[in-house]
Amino acid sequence: MAPLSKAGTALAALREDLAGDVFAPEDPGYDEARTIFNAMIDRRPAVLAQCESEADVVTTVRFARELDLPVAVRGGGHSVAGMSLNDGGVVVDMRRMHEVTVHPGAKAVRVSGGAVMSHLDRACQPYDLASTGGRVSTTGVAGFVLGGGSGWLDRTFGLAVDGLLGVDLVTADGSTLTATAEDHPELFWALHGGGGNFGVATSLTLRLHELPAMSMAMVLYLPERGPEVTRTYRDLIEAGPVEANGAVIYMTGPPEEFVPPHLVGRLLAGALLTYAGPEEQMRKLAEPLLAIPHEAEVVTAIPYADLQCMMDDPPGMRNYWSAEYLTGLPDELVEVFCARAGSMPVPTGTQHVLFPLGGAIADGPAEFPIPYRDAAWATHPFGIWEDPADDDRGRQWVKDVRADVQPWSTGAVYLNFTGDEGPDRVAAGLGEANLQRLRAVKRGYDPDNVFRFNHNIKPA
Repeated sequence: MAPLSKAGTALAALREDLAGDVFAPEDPGYDEARTIFNAMIDRRPAVLAQCESEADVVTTVRFARELDLPVAVRGGGHSVAGMSLNDGGVVVDMRRMHEVTVHPGAKAVRVSGGAVMSHLDRACQPYDLASTGGRVSTTGVAGFVLGGGSGWLDRTFGLAVDGLLGVDLVTADGSTLTATAEDHPELFWALHGGGGNFGVATSLTLRLHELPAMSMAMVLYLPERGPEVTRTYRDLIEAGPVEANGAVIYMTGPPEEFVPPHLVGRLLAGALLTYAGPEEQMRKLAEPLLAIPHEAEVVTAIPYADLQCMMDDPPGMRNYWSAEYLTGLPDELVEVFCARAGSMPVPTGTQHVLFPLGGAIADGPAEFPIPYRDAAWATHPFGIWEDPADDDRGRQWVKDVRADVQPWSTGAVYLNFTGDEGPDRVAAGLGEANLQRLRAVKRGYDPDNVFRFNHNIKPA
């Protein structure tokens, strides 16, 4: 850390040079500026820079390097581990940089580093185009894509990162570059799963896919129906087309119009079938799920951008998540998965989730550091609650879900679903065989590990 006099002079210069706003701990608005999605994270950066342009990002990174301060990057601020904040460092906050430019003729889109899914989805909707997006609309696009990118369209169109065409990056020395398959190809390879390790992604260019129709069925059951529902959903997906996606979800009955009042606040089992196609095709596919006695249903055509908002969680809750990727879904595992719902914290926003994989995920490019392509299913214990008194039981339940499914785990994991679970899990999320190559890329672009508030790859 630089002497106080130098730090004060540098901070004054940053305030003067930045088009956006700068917050230090003594400034009004500082606490609001440092608030992120996960209320369990309480960190106090030395400086938060709300950047309005790539030039602002460059200025902020150079400021941090001058004072030898580490840098955290905030796009959506949705990281469960709170990776967009640090203690005593600098935060590059790109929320004001949320422009989205669609090129319908080229089926491509340019997305600024602070855009969230709703910015991307709403911009693409008028053209009947889409990219695989996060399963909620508040997720930051850059972190989501560079971490892999799994969502309701991944079996149909592949992981979001499979459509990555280029990344504009501000590197650790404050310089700018564009990584593509032709320019900086080794860095471009590393960005396919390596996340924010290599710089600040100020914009991404993504390939888009035609999506003229989207539909869904959400069916809610009493929890004792869970094993039958899960087996039925498994069989439907495994025999069905790649347009079919969704999840089995145990949840607390939400206070929604379609949920009977006596079930609000109670544990329910749910089947969500999403379909990249028209409602009539989806209805036929959903028949086995609708044939099981159920308590509520919503079966409808729905714009993709609206589907993306359907499961948004409110900010300011306490979050703890994880995941395990699975070799298959035999009946024994179905029973284990459903039994664990009995200890799920209820009533809370917690969800006990089982996703299908395969399809375009498995068929995607094999050369990138995405080691979970061959998994058939994934379980995603998504802990979310309001009361700090629930912290211990919420975290323990997530750990119990992971422990339950270990006999069927592939050992690989999608890092965007996990918090800070240590270097072994980072290796599991990138692939041991890829780590040495990734560390070499890290050494070339960030040898001092300035960008270490992420699923960190240490320089070789």
